[in-house]
Amino acid sequence: MCGIVGIYNHHLHTSDVTQTLKGMLARIHHRGPDETGIYAGKHVGLGNARLSIIDLHTGQQPISNEDQTLWIVFNGEIFNYIELRKELTKQGHVFKTTTDTEVVVHLYEEYGTNCLNKLNGQFVFAIWDKHKGELFIARDRVGIRPLFYTEHKGQFIFGSEIKTFLEFPDLDLQISPHGLMQVFTFWTTPSPGTIFQNIKELKPGHYMIVSGTKRTIAPYWELFFPEQGNENKIRLDEAVEQFHALFEDAVRIRLRADVPVGAYLSGGIDSSVTTAFIKRIHPDLLRTFSIGFSEKEFDESDYQKMAVDHLQTNHTEITCTPQEISNAFPRVIWHTEMPILRTAPVPMYLLSRNVHKHQFKVVITGEGADEMLAGYNIFKEMAIRRFWARQPDSRVRPLLLQKLYPYLPQMQNAQGHTLKFFFGYRLKDTRSPFYSHLLRWHNTSRLKNHFSASLKASINNYDPLSELEAFLPLSFENKDPLSQAQWLESTIFMSGYLLSSQGDRMAMAHSVEGRYPFLDYRVIEFCNTLPPQFKLNGLEEKYLLKKLMSGQLPDPIINRPKQAYRAPIYSTFISNTPEYLPDLLSGHELKDSGIFNAESVQRLINNMKHAKQISEVDNMALTGIISTQLLYDQFVRRKHNPISHIDHKNCKIIDDTI
Repeated sequence: MCGIVGIYNHHLHTSDVTQTLKGMLARIHHRGPDETGIYAGKHVGLGNARLSIIDLHTGQQPISNEDQTLWIVFNGEIFNYIELRKELTKQGHVFKTTTDTEVVVHLYEEYGTNCLNKLNGQFVFAIWDKHKGELFIARDRVGIRPLFYTEHKGQFIFGSEIKTFLEFPDLDLQISPHGLMQVFTFWTTPSPGTIFQNIKELKPGHYMIVSGTKRTIAPYWELFFPEQGNENKIRLDEAVEQFHALFEDAVRIRLRADVPVGAYLSGGIDSSVTTAFIKRIHPDLLRTFSIGFSEKEFDESDYQKMAVDHLQTNHTEITCTPQEISNAFPRVIWHTEMPILRTAPVPMYLLSRNVHKHQFKVVITGEGADEMLAGYNIFKEMAIRRFWARQPDSRVRPLLLQKLYPYLPQMQNAQGHTLKFFFGYRLKDTRSPFYSHLLRWHNTSRLKNHFSASLKASINNYDPLSELEAFLPLSFENKDPLSQAQWLESTIFMSGYLLSSQGDRMAMAHSVEGRYPFLDYRVIEFCNTLPPQFKLNGLEEKYLLKKLMSGQLPDPIINRPKQAYRAPIYSTFISNTPEYLPDLLSGHELKDSGIFNAESVQRLINNMKHAKQISEVDNMALTGIISTQLLYDQFVRRKHNPISHIDHKNCKIIDDTI
């Protein structure tokens, strides 16, 4: 795992571009603390900060092909690199390292852009082709690894994180009003947009060719669901068998590393399944990690202990307090580079710090199972609302919703009229392509009430949903309702929030690489073609996975009600107010940023201090306001944005300008 940076079409001296790249790499030193390397060519510069996991001794980047006409910087892992290397060797390619990075450059040399279809991994890479004078950049299928780019003074600049652009003092970072509206609706900005004006990300499953002033962006893989009625005609027992084989291989190749590999074990079925498969493949004692909470409302330690006892792992657990969350929150925003509406990323940040402390660089986790096998409550909520919509006046049907959120205080003993108030929004609008997510997005969009008058004016009548509708795939209306919901969740929320703010960013903040077998593209493609009832059977989520693991994990883990991963907000910011908060949310600071209405923010805080019961909307509003103000300070005002002071004396520099 690494971080990469680059500048194309620059007009700097070699020493100047090298110094600029060193500064950019210093900003993302956490992504690759082991080695740095720079390639300086005519009008192009590439940089890499390396976290060495495969080929610890000879894998330093940049790496070239045999005749040094292709140079690559790479971030990620290619899990099938051993098989690809054998194929390329038979075709006459000569290797000087044993790293997966070199496999990619030879694969590109052999197949061009079609090389991407052969890769099984999580990656972003940039290849400079000296003969063509062009830059080839590609990102993995579902966006596990990030890549951002911008144009500045005729230069094309890219980096694994937006903070690398802070090395350009005259590159003005400004928060996008439309981007902010998207975050306060979808929880993220749909790709390729970001929260910052004129900063874009390369979309998952896409590549880009940069040649002179020409920019070509194209997909090489897209999330596909068959039309309703055209799903895989397969028996459940056959599906279980095929999924078992695919998932076992996905886990097996993700164990490839020249360093120890651990696993996250949360006590849920997803991480328990991945851990069980690891133990089956390598019965050696496995190191697992988890996090608990001092507040029992959020804690899953009992299930974690049950899983550890059953799987017999060498387990390390830390307990997270609200004060630890509030203390770490500014640093977390520095890494998310995005406003967040939940504090949930912070415990993941603290967990990866603990993993790093125990000298582990790689962990396997269960992300992706909820998206691929319909595990989230939003899928069940959609099914109940559709059932309710057939008889909208029914008093009984909305009561089914009580089962979904027992951990929310306002849902305990809720009556029909209360449920209708919470869940009745656009109930009968079942033909909407966004039906599954309408309620969530509506509730989140209420946060815009706290925007300042000037921000509301700049947003005007902008509607994020209308914009999103234009990007829906062809024949979206012909998909099964569950497939539509899964597409939305996977395309928008998974890559833009889950794999970013809770995945890559929190792990790499402490130089830890997460690996996700449920997101092996073969597993994704297989699950997407399955009949919907194999995933959501009635109101039983992840039906196929539960059938697979029946008798192999404790029943309480397999059959426990779905509990969303959450972290405290009220006790983090209100009952134990952190030192930085009063100044951050002062009238002066809010007026300076111009994003939020100071009076509205103060009313929100006062209401939360005195209310007997805090709504989820208010919790999200507070977190969103705090995180946005922190982001403004760090990236727009450029305050409190720490630079890693690293020793570049061992930096590998290739001067190819002569």
